[in-house]
Amino acid sequence: MEGPIITPQSDASALADLYRHLHQHPELSFQETATAAIVAQSLTALGYEVATGIGRTGVVGILRRGEGPVVLLRADMDGLPVEEATGLPYASTARGVDPDGADVGVMHACGHDVHMTCLLGAAQQLAADPAWTGTLMVVGQPAEEVGSGAKAMITDGLYERFGTPDIVLGQHVGPIPAGLIAIHPGPAYAATDSLKVTLYGKGGHGSRPEACIDPVVMAAATVMRLQGIVSREIAGGDTAVVTVGVIRAGTKVNIIPDTAELQINVRSYDPVVRETVLAAIHRIVRAEATASGAPREPDFEHTDAFPAVVNDPAASARTAEAMRIVFGAAGVMDPGPVTGSEDVGEFATAAGVPCVYWVLGGADPAAFAGVTDAVGMMRVMSGIPSNHSSLYAPVISPTLGAGVAALVTAARAWLGPHT
Repeated sequence: MEGPIITPQSDASALADLYRHLHQHPELSFQETATAAIVAQSLTALGYEVATGIGRTGVVGILRRGEGPVVLLRADMDGLPVEEATGLPYASTARGVDPDGADVGVMHACGHDVHMTCLLGAAQQLAADPAWTGTLMVVGQPAEEVGSGAKAMITDGLYERFGTPDIVLGQHVGPIPAGLIAIHPGPAYAATDSLKVTLYGKGGHGSRPEACIDPVVMAAATVMRLQGIVSREIAGGDTAVVTVGVIRAGTKVNIIPDTAELQINVRSYDPVVRETVLAAIHRIVRAEATASGAPREPDFEHTDAFPAVVNDPAASARTAEAMRIVFGAAGVMDPGPVTGSEDVGEFATAAGVPCVYWVLGGADPAAFAGVTDAVGMMRVMSGIPSNHSSLYAPVISPTLGAGVAALVTAARAWLGPHT
């Protein structure tokens, strides 16, 4: 796909056009070639030194203004295997092939199209602003949805080739009112672990279960037992989430299969809680297999994992203070820890520098009219489509304008003054 690019002359309508184009043409993780081309062409037009193919499909743009801090601004680029159901005139009809070889619908159901548009808008404004010194490192990251894009770029020599940043900054659009910025110091986004578990039974005819060991019943018992981990093994003051997102077994109604597959996702903030949950999953799965008389031990495959995003408290305070000057005191809030996960923290950990990652409001502010407290906000949020939904659709305005302003403000809070 060829699409619009951002140039020094682009205005707000050009940003909106770019957003619609990116939304309509999403690409799956590590397949973001056309998207990366748009990011690279835009950064080149804005005067950045540009490199492509970093970590397979990543893009890096560098703008140097002499001595001063190195500020990394990051946005992710990949879409999700979701069939869009928004009905928008710019809705995605794109298809892709997932890692299992299946043909799937593809959608920017997590808002990465917003992230890229805002990043390029900020890159434009910062390139036009002479009143700073230092270096801007603008990163278009692939494969956030599979948790390996940041690590791929780092492994591919990101810092050896382009320098090490002094701060990592970024944002994620979410279903809070557009124009609102939410920053939480400390553990801000949860660690995530995904496992694929294969349970082994003994297949046969559905009319003769006594001659079989049914892995479907084994899987059902396991799913129910896993629900007790958080409620009975994790302290009330700690946080964890255990979700069985996939169950696969069988081919026909009258056949008991030989195997059943569970795909399990875990979210946590504390390393001790994380290890407790993972150990409990292994224990429960093995115990249910033994109780069912399984002919062999279950198989465990850890398909992806990345750590919690921890916002440096001092850096978060400095960034939030700058945000309040632009958005007002009521325009910046602390949302508490988010149970979603992100791999942006890998950039900060690898460099040994602070990370500040905030939530950018993307929901229609009219839906929150009359809401005056956090409880009311949560009530409204529970009734509107959110990230990863086939109906998720951030409003274009004021989301894009606020997202550009937030990135520019955060970058200026860390770049040096013009001398």
